[in-house]
Amino acid sequence: MQNFVDPFFGSGAVLLCRPKPFEGTETINDLDGFVSNFWRAVQSDPNAVARHADWPVNENDLHARHAWLVERKDSLQSRLEGDPEFFDAQIAGWWVWGICSWIGSGWCSGNGPWAVVEDGGLRQLVHLGTAGQGVNRKRVHLGDAGQGGESQARGECDLWSDHLRDMMQALSDRLRRVRVCCGDWSRVCGPTPTVTQGLTAVILDPPYADTAKRTSDLYRKDCLKVAHDVRRWAIEWGDDPRMRIALCGYAGEHEMPPDWECYAWKAHGGYGSQAEDGDNENAARERIWFNKSCLKPEREHLPLFASLESELSEE
Repeated sequence: MQNFVDPFFGSGAVLLCRPKPFEGTETINDLDGFVSNFWRAVQSDPNAVARHADWPVNENDLHARHAWLVERKDSLQSRLEGDPEFFDAQIAGWWVWGICSWIGSGWCSGNGPWAVVEDGGLRQLVHLGTAGQGVNRKRVHLGDAGQGGESQARGECDLWSDHLRDMMQALSDRLRRVRVCCGDWSRVCGPTPTVTQGLTAVILDPPYADTAKRTSDLYRKDCLKVAHDVRRWAIEWGDDPRMRIALCGYAGEHEMPPDWECYAWKAHGGYGSQAEDGDNENAARERIWFNKSCLKPEREHLPLFASLESELSEE
């Protein structure tokens, strides 16, 4: 395998869990500027990202930083697209800290009834009374010792700060030769980023489509239709022997050609798969469709992503 492409990078689970070493080209992309900025910043200045992410869970800080980030989301996107070397370590650190402190969807979406206003020189978070014109305001996550910067529970601030720096440095090392893009998924799925580089693995994990019967606005950059375009692209390229394609979705979401293999798995962890009774229906709906060029290791003996990546990277 000479090439790996992930057009919907998100948290980077597939790339970070794939087997090493890999000497080929790796390209990742995400439409969300906060995601792209985080990975650029981690690549370039991991210590600065760690410094800004090193903070205990605090509800007031969560809402203040959330509002601050939402105010900068549009200008951030423009600067990322205008300068390939631009990044903001403070935005990256506060964004990832907030993800660890936030419950559910809506982080930095800009949708909600709360907004920051200035009154007599003082900035305040106020309720506007009209949803969709501000930010969400949620309680901090209180399970698992609060998740965020755990120093308040450990009582070992220096050790925890060292841990964060080591974590960000490890991510920086892993991303040293990875190409990070921020834009529409199709920009990294043409011939130049894919088959021109050699035998190519493409992992497609778009937002679930309207046919998945799921809640809208799960993602900051959400769309109920993009998965249909992704499916059409996958089918178009699925017969090319230079392509090994994996398409992720829910059962019944995609109707694929008969020579595509459908692999069922169950999600573990994350807010989306947690339920009061420990059994979430959506967790069992996860599917991955593989085109016929993919290899077929014994998946039942491997973790999901290790299995997927063994298939896509083994030659």
